[in-house]
Amino acid sequence: MKSLAERIGEIERVNIYGRVVGVRGLMVEIAGPIHAMSVGARIVIETGVGRAIPAEVVGFNGDNAVVMPFAGLDGVRRGCRALIANASGQVRPAASWLGRVINAMGEPIDGKGPLPQGPAPVPYRNSPPSAHSRKRVGKPLDLGVRALNTFLTCCRGQRLGIFAGSGVGKSVLLSMLARNADADISVIGLVGERGREVQEFLQDDLGEEGLARSVVVVATSDEPALMRRQAAYLTLAVAEYFRDEGRDVMCMMDSVTRFAMAQREIGLSTGEPPTTKGYTPTVFTELPRLLERAGPGADEGTITGIFTVLVDGDDHNEPVADAVRGILDGHIVMERAIAERGRYPAINILKSVSRTMPKSADPAFLPIITRARQMMATYSDMEELVRLGAYRTGSNAEVDEAIKLNPILEDFLRQAKDEVTSIEEGYRRLQQIVKTLETES
Repeated sequence: MKSLAERIGEIERVNIYGRVVGVRGLMVEIAGPIHAMSVGARIVIETGVGRAIPAEVVGFNGDNAVVMPFAGLDGVRRGCRALIANASGQVRPAASWLGRVINAMGEPIDGKGPLPQGPAPVPYRNSPPSAHSRKRVGKPLDLGVRALNTFLTCCRGQRLGIFAGSGVGKSVLLSMLARNADADISVIGLVGERGREVQEFLQDDLGEEGLARSVVVVATSDEPALMRRQAAYLTLAVAEYFRDEGRDVMCMMDSVTRFAMAQREIGLSTGEPPTTKGYTPTVFTELPRLLERAGPGADEGTITGIFTVLVDGDDHNEPVADAVRGILDGHIVMERAIAERGRYPAINILKSVSRTMPKSADPAFLPIITRARQMMATYSDMEELVRLGAYRTGSNAEVDEAIKLNPILEDFLRQAKDEVTSIEEGYRRLQQIVKTLETES
């Protein structure tokens, strides 16, 4: 009853509307009561042919409001009525959303019937908890992936980025985490995803078991920029709802780069000046506002954030990757060269960092982890000489050990997508590898 009363209270007593006076590219100009149209306000454009187009106010041009639609502009003409829906966007998540697939507006798209509405509204663009009220990151989180559990241990409430070019295996790694991570709930945002791959991800990668404890938000690459940006906001809003319920949430987004591209498209349409690689200033304003929403809450709940970053041209120093790397609590680098030689997940351990290490690792196994890293670094330094046959065995005992250990470590880091390894098992296997080598030496 309380929820119903709140929703009745949100109904406007008087319908306020303006009129479409111009269309310029992706933007629509609306004349009318400017005082009732704030930035972020929702507008519904009535085309007169039985089709209503939702839109959002993104700016003003003289006496007119500038809005961007959530759908195509087919049927919009000069003089169309534009109804002011409400002051700001919000959604009402509920526990019954688990196992459902929704679009960026919070509407079901999985054919399983209507979506029950929760008791309290959650803003799409919420503010993160204040820094002084947030708890510290929690205990280590078992991700089920050996390479991450041992060398890049993640804590509950930590935020990690997966940086990789196209076709290197980001989505498969994300699906492994969604199925295997020891979290209560997974909230997965597919932002700008290929439409063909959505069903493949849900059925083959995530599976029924993974979907049952997940909420999946989908905005495909053919949808308007506002819908793609909204999908990212909705993903965090749903995660925040479950965090405030005291749950440990795994929030995964594929990808932050497509969110940045959507914001760039919106910014350029509103007349913002382009900067590096065409990205507008608001892109770098919105990125921290989005990513900071993940993390520990003020109470018991946490949001562990895993965000993929599609690096442009395999350049890990391009603007979005560089900005995201500075905001997150660690980065996982996936390389095409590793994938080309058939080792998946194609994680470059030496270039990847978890900023909670070494405190998050088991102190008893920390020397083993350090020793294995040193061996990988030594082999990486001499790899070119070994491949060319320019290194002579016996010249350096440490290099000889690294060469002997490399194929064993490569096999340790290789993991099938349906294989699961706990943190403890990963530590024991790595310890056995390193101690066997020391015994032989």
